[in-house]
Amino acid sequence: MRKIQMVDLKGQYEHIKERVNQSVLDVIESSAFINGPEVHQFQKELEDYLGVKHVIPCANGTDALQVAMMGLGLKPGDEVITADFTFAATVEVIALLGLTPVLVDVDPVTFNIDVEAVRQAITPKTKAIVPVHLFGLGAQMDEIMALAQEHDLYVIEDNAQGIGGDYISKDGSKQKLGTIGHVASTSFFPSKNLGCYGDGGAIFTNDDDLAHTIRGIVNHGMYVRYHHDVVGVNSRLDSIQATVLRAKLPHLDAYNSARREAARKYSEAFKGIDNIITPTMGDLCLENMNSDDCNCHVFHQYTLRVLNTDRDALVKHLQEKEIPCGVYYPIPLHSQKAYQDERYDENDFTVTNQLVKEVISLPMHTELDDEQIDYITQTVINFVS
Repeated sequence: MRKIQMVDLKGQYEHIKERVNQSVLDVIESSAFINGPEVHQFQKELEDYLGVKHVIPCANGTDALQVAMMGLGLKPGDEVITADFTFAATVEVIALLGLTPVLVDVDPVTFNIDVEAVRQAITPKTKAIVPVHLFGLGAQMDEIMALAQEHDLYVIEDNAQGIGGDYISKDGSKQKLGTIGHVASTSFFPSKNLGCYGDGGAIFTNDDDLAHTIRGIVNHGMYVRYHHDVVGVNSRLDSIQATVLRAKLPHLDAYNSARREAARKYSEAFKGIDNIITPTMGDLCLENMNSDDCNCHVFHQYTLRVLNTDRDALVKHLQEKEIPCGVYYPIPLHSQKAYQDERYDENDFTVTNQLVKEVISLPMHTELDDEQIDYITQTVINFVS
């Protein structure tokens, strides 16, 4: 059996090696390292793929989220509601901008932000909601957009983990994750479903004026060289990363399909194991896991809940068996030293506080084979049974 990787970037690279190598050499030959043609071509290709009017590439996913908030003109003291159960970057940028983070609990099935908790957290100071499409499954965007419209709020989609995924509205219409809210951010960190070979990110929007503002912000606030019209930052996707992303983008649907197939095999193996709760596909896709047109979960992570089990002991056991795994996330954001706030009541975070004790993510990538999946699942089952 091949060595099991949490993310097998080397194996993925082997399939696109020829194009990547030549494209990188072409960039070096051109010496157009910053804002070169490859960046502009990638931007256009991603706009076409997503069906969104504007893609603004930037240096990383955290910058993308920060720049999106800057572009909306949010001011210090404005409240921004987001999920307690997610990576720190989501709340980090809120705090960096002097905004007031308001953390709320998540749904125990989808792990995404609890819409009713959002509703209860809205105050006259609330200006935006940041739903995170955690692990590759879309948040309840129908309800979130309706809530935002009712209270005149911005919606900023944190799509760092859901690139390429679909959201099916209750009326049956379908949109790509990251194209539903007023603005969205994504990350091209190497381990993402669409990852480069360094850091990278992008902002998406259908708002022409907002896109214009954001394009200035990512380039020191300039639209004309040395004319600084807005307060900006230095956050640009370099051409070498863009050319890697151009090589991968045509394969993104196949990559996501391979992840869903691996997830299906995992879930089938765990069926009937009382101590294991496998990931949902979302309310509208629960019965469609084998359907080719079901793309509602792109499985950036395959995350189990293990019940009546010492999760940390399971992590150690898997490591001893040379099976990599991850705990995303071991500490709620409201309990992190940097984001503790006397406003928070532990009773408002019952789901998150339980999830951090139970979740474990198994290897998930495009190169998983049946032998590896069988070994991983049997090892987990033997431990929890």
